[in-house]
This record gives sequence, structure tokens and C-alpha cells, in this order.
Amino acid sequence: MAKSRSKRYKEAAKLLDINKSYSLKEAVALLKKFPGTKFDQTVEVNLHTSIDPKKSDQLIRGTVSLPHGTGRKVRIAVFCKGEQEKEAKAAGADFVGAEDLIEKVNNGFLDFDAAVASPDIMKDLSRLGKILGPRGLMPSPKTGTVTQNVSAAVRDIKGGKIEFKVDKQSGIHAGIGKINFTEDQILENASKVIEAITHAKPASVKGNFIKSVSISCSMGPGIKVAL
Repeated sequence: MAKSRSKRYKEAAKLLDINKSYSLKEAVALLKKFPGTKFDQTVEVNLHTSIDPKKSDQLIRGTVSLPHGTGRKVRIAVFCKGEQEKEAKAAGADFVGAEDLIEKVNNGFLDFDAAVASPDIMKDLSRLGKILGPRGLMPSPKTGTVTQNVSAAVRDIKGGKIEFKVDKQSGIHAGIGKINFTEDQILENASKVIEAITHAKPASVKGNFIKSVSISCSMGPGIKVAL
């Protein structure tokens, strides 16, 4: 059954040449011309790669700090003890705790967008793997969210640091800001993400790493970007 598209989506699609790949600058300018909505849409960069998701050495995961932030308020939970609890709270963490916070999450609390943990609590936190893992919330040394310096990690995330990772379809999708950002802000954020992902190419991947790139907003069609 064909998916029914909204009038707004169809109006946006009329502005596109589906057979054309636009420069990133052209794509961003076109995105800003799409019909607006009552809410501030998220802008997303989507990449299709030549990664084989069945090979563990090709499952890339990394972070990048957006020059202009994400445009949204990020709620952060920090799992730590003692003096680090005070440091995390001072840095702006929304939820801080050790065994008490672990138990709260185990009982269903998930009102946060990112999680940070000190190394000494990871053994206890590991039992939440089946809860946090599928949601992309499990702290990891690879993304700098398992660290002794929890306050720095909180400030980085609040300042616009985002995570990217390849999915089962060899795709990478990253929210890079809001549609109310200026063209230059969206362009710079998108460029930074594409650059970071390009540099994360696994050594075992030969030939073209990135097969295609597109940019889109929450309620609009994707715009193909020329590599």
C-alpha cells in the first residue's frame, strides 16, 4: 500500500529535481524554502555507506561536536558517586546518582536523552544493558561517555556533541540542528558531521566508503547531496 503524503510534503517535493544531486550549500538553501510547520523541525543528514554491518571491525561509532549545537535541550543522566556527583550537577546534569539512579532506570525511568558514567560504576550499570543499549543510551568509552571527568562530558553534550553510528542497513543518520537555524549554521553543522564520518572510515573498507548523502527535515523529502 502506497504511503499517503501530506499536502505540505507534496508542495516541498515540487521544489526538487529528483534526478539531480545538489551541492550541500544548494541543498540547505532549498531545505529552507520548504513549507513551514507549527513546530521547529529537526534537520538530519543521512548517509548510505559501503560498510558490511555483519563485520564487527566495520561497526563504526563516534562523536562530533556541532559548531552551532543541536538546537534542542538535552537531558543528561550521570551515573557516578561521591565528589563526582557534585561536579556533574554543577556542570548541568539533569539526573545524578549511583545505585539509586540505576534502580530508578531499572524500574522504567527513561526521561533522558544521553547518559554519562564514571568507570567505577560500569560494573553495576552493565545490568541495564538490555534497557539502555537498544535506545542508544548505554555509556561507552568510545564516545567519551565513560570517563573520570564526568563534568567535561556533560558540558560537551550540552554544548552540541552528538553521537553517530552505522545501522543494520549500512546507514548513518544524524540530527544536525533545527530548521530555524540560518543557512550558514546548518551548512557548517552538516559539513562537520560529514567530515567526521568520512574520517571514521574503517581500514577494512575498500573503495568508496560513502555511497550517497541526503539532507532532510522532519516533515519534508530528502534532498540528494553531491559527494
